[in-house]
Amino acid sequence: MEAYFDNSATTRVLDEVKDLVVKVMTEDYGNAAALHRKGVEAERYIKEARAQIAKTLKVEEKEILFTSGGSESNNMALIGTALANQRAGKHIISTAVEHPSVYNPLSYLEELGFEITFLPVDKDGHISLEELREAVRPDTILVSVMYVNNEVGAVEPIAEISKIVKEKNPKTLIHADAIQAYGKYVIRPKKEGIDLLSVSGHKIHAPKGTGFLYIRNGVKIKPLIYGGGQQNGLRSGTENVPGVAGLGLAAKIMYTNHDEKIRQMIELKDYLIDRIGELDGCVVNSKKGEGSAPQIVSVSFEGVRAEVLLHALEDKNIFVSSGSACSSHHPGISGTLKGIGVKPDLLDSTIRFSFGVFNTKEQIDYCIDALKELLPVLRRYRRG
Repeated sequence: MEAYFDNSATTRVLDEVKDLVVKVMTEDYGNAAALHRKGVEAERYIKEARAQIAKTLKVEEKEILFTSGGSESNNMALIGTALANQRAGKHIISTAVEHPSVYNPLSYLEELGFEITFLPVDKDGHISLEELREAVRPDTILVSVMYVNNEVGAVEPIAEISKIVKEKNPKTLIHADAIQAYGKYVIRPKKEGIDLLSVSGHKIHAPKGTGFLYIRNGVKIKPLIYGGGQQNGLRSGTENVPGVAGLGLAAKIMYTNHDEKIRQMIELKDYLIDRIGELDGCVVNSKKGEGSAPQIVSVSFEGVRAEVLLHALEDKNIFVSSGSACSSHHPGISGTLKGIGVKPDLLDSTIRFSFGVFNTKEQIDYCIDALKELLPVLRRYRRG
């Protein structure tokens, strides 16, 4: 049996999406900027994908900008809006548990003279709304908060965050990194007060190298890529038509019978957490039910290094992550795990399980049986 529990790193592309991408690559392969029929066909795929995605968010189609994925979306949201709005101020607020594709652009902006306030989180991974309120200033131009934490699944109250920020400074923009939230939650940027929203395609069973940035109409933002003026000049370069088409279809599928899909993921998450309880020396860092994201379970295993356990499970065709797989092959100690108060001796002993639409309870049972076999051996080996 194969059990792939690393869907927060990347997902298997849906069969319907694969078939559409192949068709666009091999049959309808025109350049969307071309004036002939092949170009018109390509442009039609882009328009359809934009409409499909806008419908899932209840936003205008012109507010969807296609990108190469989550990192580019986050970079453009942060750097593009900071540079476009710096006359209004150079203060930005974020959190201490953001993904590197948010943290590193903010570090770059610090080098350019922007001031960044990083808010800490509590044991549940949530920022203090009172600390947020106190941090907002007249020169605060942007607040960037992760919708769902990619390591432990903590969910931030984005609508409440936006309300607090806008009450104190109505001109402050709200950016949500929704890379682990889109497809799992019904997100309504207009209702939740979100001005910019980042999404990655390969987290929702679409191809890698695809994503989008929702930019509320009226938000001032500078492009990061200049050239032929595609996408209204906001992102030049020939559009990735097969990828965009696949992304649009994946979004449509994920939000079809959405409640049922998410209910099944929550059942899997809760089932795994219950079965983890059968193992000695394990600490679950995620909450059951709707207390955290439906697809992520973080577990710390006493007496076993995460990397060792990961490869031991790999030998049994079980695939997990030792944390976020999005930073590098040589990650440091997780700032998120430190932030929520995980004991120091467990920081390098934590595994992330993450679910997608192809996972089953039988795969979880197989994984638990493997852990019951492996953990005593690995702990004896480490002590020895």
